[in-house]
Amino acid sequence: MVDLADLAGTFDGVVRNVRTAYVGDEDTVRLALCCLMAGGHLLIEDYPGVGKTTLAKALARSLGLEFGRVQFTADLLPADITGAVVVDRDTRQLTFRHGPVFTNVLLADELNRASPKAQSALLEAMEERQVSADGTSHGLPRPFMVVATQNPYDAAGTFPLPHSQLDRFLLRLAIGYPDREREDELLEGADARPLPEDLKDVVEPSFVTAFGVVSTEVHVSAAVRNYILDLVHVTRRHPDLAVGASPRAGLAVMRAARTWAVASGRSYVLPDDVKRVASPALSHRVVAHPAGGPAQEVIAAIVERLPVPLDVEQR
Repeated sequence: MVDLADLAGTFDGVVRNVRTAYVGDEDTVRLALCCLMAGGHLLIEDYPGVGKTTLAKALARSLGLEFGRVQFTADLLPADITGAVVVDRDTRQLTFRHGPVFTNVLLADELNRASPKAQSALLEAMEERQVSADGTSHGLPRPFMVVATQNPYDAAGTFPLPHSQLDRFLLRLAIGYPDREREDELLEGADARPLPEDLKDVVEPSFVTAFGVVSTEVHVSAAVRNYILDLVHVTRRHPDLAVGASPRAGLAVMRAARTWAVASGRSYVLPDDVKRVASPALSHRVVAHPAGGPAQEVIAAIVERLPVPLDVEQR
């Protein structure tokens, strides 16, 4: 029998370890870690220099996972990401040479600066956890997570991600600028703070697998399921949204909420779990009208106004 308190305590230990290298909001670290535990992919949209790379590296290192990084540029080719079939100089036989995607945590830096052809090279890897080359499929390491970054405030030389590709990400986060107190902490400890690659492992990679298995067994009552359905259906008829959330979006909310519940030491989902993950799980899956404000604000307003079920079954 898995002890949920132990799982939650270990989860908190990983969060603390990450924050020794990453000076940022704790909720951001918890959401990013939940995304990894749920087997999802993470999209971080924000200004340069706010710690996106540090966060990804620190997560991988704290969990004993392999980390890889690809800088996406306009001249990047799909083979630069996935690998390619080449002639082995020793055997003179065709062999598949693995690309940087064959890792546990892949940082796809500035994803929207690559051409659509290069961006699409990640689609099979993200969805099927494999790479196909010359008629052969090559499985990726498990766990596998893509942490993609993009700067939404600088459109020069970028190729916006299509809606179908955005939907591959379980969560989208915006780190934002730190407040003055936290930024002063960053300046004061600039020389003493460990680099992400110098962090020690808190747990073995098997912890991610165990955590994910427990998350799939978390109870979601009929009342909470109806709450998720209400949330999704409101987005489809909201006047400020041109495109509402798909059925896969509802599944993403439930998946993230289950993981958040385990991280909180519970075997059941509360409406508060749904509220916490709603905006990160939905804001990139809807399309806002230009005059309606950012999607994140629309989703936040929906969550604020939507009635919350009071009688929730607990197990």
